[in-house]
Amino acid sequence: MNYEKDIEIDGEALDQEWMGQAALMLKYAQHSARMRKLLEEAKQSLDIAKAEADQKIRSNPDKYGIEKITETVVANTILNEKYYKQAYTEFLDTKFESDMAQGAVNAFEHRKSALENLVRLYGQQYFAGPAIPYQINRDWEKKQVKEEANTLAGKGAEKMMRRMQK
Repeated sequence: MNYEKDIEIDGEALDQEWMGQAALMLKYAQHSARMRKLLEEAKQSLDIAKAEADQKIRSNPDKYGIEKITETVVANTILNEKYYKQAYTEFLDTKFESDMAQGAVNAFEHRKSALENLVRLYGQQYFAGPAIPYQINRDWEKKQVKEEANTLAGKGAEKMMRRMQK
C-alpha cells in the first residue's frame, strides 16, 4: 500500500477520483482492521511472555540471583528476559503499524471531504474560465513556488519588487 500516492487527488479528474474513493476507503479500512487484530495478538503474546517469565522467576529465584521475592524485583527481572524483550519489540512495531493504518483511514475521510468541496466549487463554476480550462494542479504548484520564494527571499525581495512596480 502506498498511502501518499493513494491519498492524492487529481483535480482534473474528479469523476474518476469519486469512483475510486469508496474502494480506496474500503481497502484501507480493511487494512486497519487487520492491523488492530495483529495488535491484539501481539498484546496477548506480550502478556503470555510476561506470565511465563513471572512463573519461571518465582519458581526458581536463585537462578536469577534473587534473595527475596517482591513484586518490584520480579517485575524488573521480567524486563530483562530475552523473550519478553522480543515480544515487547514486536508489540511496539505492530502498534506503530496499526496507528499508521488508522491514520490512513482518517486521511481518507479528509480526502472524501476534499472531493466534496472540489465538486461543490466545480458546480459553482469556480474553475470556469473565459477560453482556457483552469488547471488547479498547475496553479497550486505556482502558488507553492511563489510562497517558498517569498519565504526564502525575505523582506529584501519585497522591497525590490516594490521598486520594480514603481
